[in-house]
Amino acid sequence: MKIAVTYENGGVFQHFGHTAQFKLYEVADGKITSSEIVGTDGSGHGALAGFLKARGVDTLICGGIGGGAQAALAEAGIRLFGGVQGGADQAVEALLSDALRYDPNVKCSHHENHGEGHSCGSHGHACHGHG
Repeated sequence: MKIAVTYENGGVFQHFGHTAQFKLYEVADGKITSSEIVGTDGSGHGALAGFLKARGVDTLICGGIGGGAQAALAEAGIRLFGGVQGGADQAVEALLSDALRYDPNVKCSHHENHGEGHSCGSHGHACHGHG
């Protein structure tokens, strides 16, 4: 498993499309085996899904995220845990122990389970981590 967190000063950066860095975590047997901080080189919004996929990321933890970026992540097969605040390392540890607090209104990772005519992109008003 490879987890990416939108990253700034040790914490979860709150706007996916404007993040300048990700912290990437390699995970094996439920434990973090390594981590690194990578710059996005000016990539933004939808392009970031390809940036993450190219690095083998399968899970993203972030703060606020819009519908277009959610759709791009879903298309890339990346699971999303949005609306997360606090420390990046702590968020990953919480995810690994099934204790991560995230906003289910932001999470939109299984396109095929939404039912007919429903897509992540139609939720633009609810995808910025309200609450």
